Amino acid sequence: MSEIPRTVVDIADAVATKQIKAREVVDHYLAQIEARDGEINAFNIVTADHARAQADAIDAALASGEKVGALAGVPVALKDNLCTHGVPTTCSSKILEGWKPPYDATVVSTLRGLGTISVGKTNLDEFAMGSSTENSAFGPTRNPHDTSRVPGGSSGGSAAAVAAGFAPVSLGSDTGGSIRQPAALCGVVGVKPTYGLVSRYGLVAFASSLDQIGPFATTVTDAAVITHAIAGYDPMDSTSIPKDVPDFRSAVSAGVAGMRIGRVTDLPEGAEPEVTQRLDEAFIALEKAGATIVDVQLPSFSYALTAYYLIAPAEASSNLARYDGVRYGMRQQASDVNAMYGVTRAAGFGDEVKRRIIIGTYALSAGYFDAYYGKALKVRRLIAQDFDRAYSQCDVIMMPTSPMVAFPFGDKVDDPMSMYLCDIYTIPTNLAGHAAVSVPFGTGAAGLPVGVQVLAPALGEVPMFKVAGALEAAQGGK
Repeated sequence: MSEIPRTVVDIADAVATKQIKAREVVDHYLAQIEARDGEINAFNIVTADHARAQADAIDAALASGEKVGALAGVPVALKDNLCTHGVPTTCSSKILEGWKPPYDATVVSTLRGLGTISVGKTNLDEFAMGSSTENSAFGPTRNPHDTSRVPGGSSGGSAAAVAAGFAPVSLGSDTGGSIRQPAALCGVVGVKPTYGLVSRYGLVAFASSLDQIGPFATTVTDAAVITHAIAGYDPMDSTSIPKDVPDFRSAVSAGVAGMRIGRVTDLPEGAEPEVTQRLDEAFIALEKAGATIVDVQLPSFSYALTAYYLIAPAEASSNLARYDGVRYGMRQQASDVNAMYGVTRAAGFGDEVKRRIIIGTYALSAGYFDAYYGKALKVRRLIAQDFDRAYSQCDVIMMPTSPMVAFPFGDKVDDPMSMYLCDIYTIPTNLAGHAAVSVPFGTGAAGLPVGVQVLAPALGEVPMFKVAGALEAAQGGK
């Protein structure tokens, strides 16, 4: 077997120029999964036979001189809340037991059209509710850097799959940090695009006004390529932005000379010392690369966590009402329909999902709507306004992705508030609908990866990728 390239760009080029067969690439990554996923548990299902068949079809097309997609032969792992036609899509929940979607999510069909090959569906916190991938009906995913620790969440399986070398790229979803936080803890690049830039059609909804799909990759260039590939207007998504997508890949190497990088002076405290030190080093690196550091303030930032944990559960309580045991998924037997609803949902949903449904239903109930949900929406507006003022002074903002490195299993599972605080630096971007990326930048406690987060205004992916590329280059990356 030829030497297998490790990046999306290199794989696509090698396959297109027939330096290597798509089947060789797929066999390599499937062998990596076979060798180690029993230990990591990144996948809920591995679609090995289908992946090999796709690879063989690509090789046959190339051999006969047919044109193939721009990303032909690139293996991809898909978070198990993205609908895939005929393949179980569980959201890591018992309640969707046996359900096979009759259609593909738009991002799935888009990537397939470009020639990527799905190798499987990755584990997640049930219905994307969690920050550690411990809340899964399929058991926890483990961090490839230290299997005694969590990979982050909710897209922990997707992050771990890339970090462990099971796929060069994966897709996750980010509602309050569920791409960026596990990217930081697993030492990979994770992108949360602008809300509406990437179609949500076929993403099983958690909180519809916050959810966004994005990639994990080992390099910023790969992340930019995949973000560009899945971005664009989709009439199937009413929130999709009808605008042309700029060239993100060229931005990665454009440099940061003359750019203004925002440093938040009133950022909530609580980050580990090593995390703060890596952030300081990132500012120094950008300054050396020609950027100017500008101090900005985000007065409402500290209220984001509270607002999020009213808005997201409220939307979840509505979205998850459809899982009733009548149309699809698990169905428990009971004496009448109402009793069946109750026992099915009690057996099908895990504790964290139940917790959020109860919180959300309470926040939306008569007599409490204005006091809780209504006020949370006002705070959301204030946060967006604070960001607008900050971005009038700078091009992007930089801060930690996670306040800590990967923590041990069970460390926070019995303390929901401590777990929720893991997302304190990522949630505000979702509330504002803006773009952000987590870039690995050195290590922290126990030698574990630290991520630095670059935040940009809506449709600010180009300056965001410029800064991300400069951060990667400062460490000798591609």
